[in-house]
Amino acid sequence: MGGTSLKHPVRGVCAYPQPLALRKGGAMRTVRHALVIAAVFAAAALTPMNATAAPDLNTLTASLGADRTAGAHLDAGKLVVNVTDQAAADAVRAAGGHAKLVTRSTRQLEELRAALDTGTPGTAWALDPAGNQVVVTADSTVSADRLAHLRSAADRTGGAVRVDRATGTFTPLISGGDAIYGGGYRCSLGFNVRSGSTYYFLTAGHCTDEATAWYADSGHNTKLGDRTGSSFPGNDYGIVRYTNTSVTISGTVGGTDITSAADPVVGQSVTRRGSTTGTHSGTVTALNVTVHYSGGGTVRGMIQTTVCAEPGDSGGPLYDRGTALGLTSGGSGDCRRGGTTFYQPVTEALARYGVSVF
Repeated sequence: MGGTSLKHPVRGVCAYPQPLALRKGGAMRTVRHALVIAAVFAAAALTPMNATAAPDLNTLTASLGADRTAGAHLDAGKLVVNVTDQAAADAVRAAGGHAKLVTRSTRQLEELRAALDTGTPGTAWALDPAGNQVVVTADSTVSADRLAHLRSAADRTGGAVRVDRATGTFTPLISGGDAIYGGGYRCSLGFNVRSGSTYYFLTAGHCTDEATAWYADSGHNTKLGDRTGSSFPGNDYGIVRYTNTSVTISGTVGGTDITSAADPVVGQSVTRRGSTTGTHSGTVTALNVTVHYSGGGTVRGMIQTTVCAEPGDSGGPLYDRGTALGLTSGGSGDCRRGGTTFYQPVTEALARYGVSVF
């Protein structure tokens, strides 16, 4: 989309909120400081390469509990479940999975994170299943003194905590692949979805909070439809029902046909598409992330990745081949230097509104 013609298919795209120049003040809606606290996911995710074993592993890891497991991740295409004792490892292998013995359980890592996290703005706290560590990511707003304090605290944990530095600041972003316009903002269409014969599109909730009517052009000449639901803060998803019957509605993202939806796994390779920066790829680094956007609300249960994004990419799609995964929420950095980005899991939005991809 992005133009005024109704003959172009409307496809899913990604974007963060970005005000247009016509908006009063003209300043981008940014978040200078953000505290992100991430909890590791407790169950192995379903992926195409392990579609048979994953459901049993989900049940198994939940039954073993946080004292005997420490998350899961992809390693050379294999889904690896971290466990803390041999009996748990045997149980995972008996279920068809790959087990790795580690020294720290999910509960121990969560308790360590809670003890060290003092709420420093501009930091992200996640559990890294691949490294069996708590990972603290500090953005550019964290001072040198504060960063030194964090590293000193990490040094006293015997390797249980790692401190990384991120470029830029954690911020929500509005704009995307196929641009959509509402109020004074540009966002991105995420995924086209339907319920029966009624068609909608999903995008970010911090976008749909800004306007009821959504258009294909910045002049608001070609209307697409009206908002029928929005959830932000807490979540970050919204839904718009198509009212323009002249629009060709496609179930694709760029040239990729989206046929299913799922939750990702740490280590999975993913792609996002946005109107500001186009198509970029990266890796899932954490799940169940809580992001405190200063001035922009708090969102929970996010997907964290290494995929770059910039203002104008909010609401757009995160996917792996034909599988829908998430909607762009926010992040730091840019597509010249790289960065850290966060996404609303799409499965939650689909379930909430009773719609499906096609």
